[in-house]
Amino acid sequence: MAIKDIGGFQQTLGNADAHGWSRKVDNGGISNFDIETPGVQESGAGSKTFGDFLQESIAQVNSTQHDANIAMEKLASGESQNLHETLLSVEKADIAFRTMNQVRTKVLDAYREIMKMQI
Repeated sequence: MAIKDIGGFQQTLGNADAHGWSRKVDNGGISNFDIETPGVQESGAGSKTFGDFLQESIAQVNSTQHDANIAMEKLASGESQNLHETLLSVEKADIAFRTMNQVRTKVLDAYREIMKMQI
C-alpha cells in the first residue's frame, strides 16, 4: 500500500495503532515477553520502566540459578534421587542465563549505535 499524502499516512498509522503500541512500550506495557490481554487498563503511576523490567528479569535468572544449585546439592548429598528434575532445573537455568546474556549484548549494541549518532 503506497502512501501518497499526509492523510494516507495518518490513516495507515490509525489502522496500525502505532501511537497506542508505542505508548505501551514506553510505559513498560510489554513485560516478560507475554502478549497483553485486551481490555486491561494501564495505570499511569504504576507502570514499569525498561530498567525495572531488566532488574526483575535478572532477579528471576538469579533465582533460577539458585534453584538449580540447590537441586545439584541435594542430588550430590543423596537427599534427592531424582536426576531428571535436577537436569531440567540446570538446563532451565542455563537457558535463562544464555537468554539474559543475549539481551545484554543487544542492549549494549543498541547503546553503541545510539552513541555513534550525530546530533
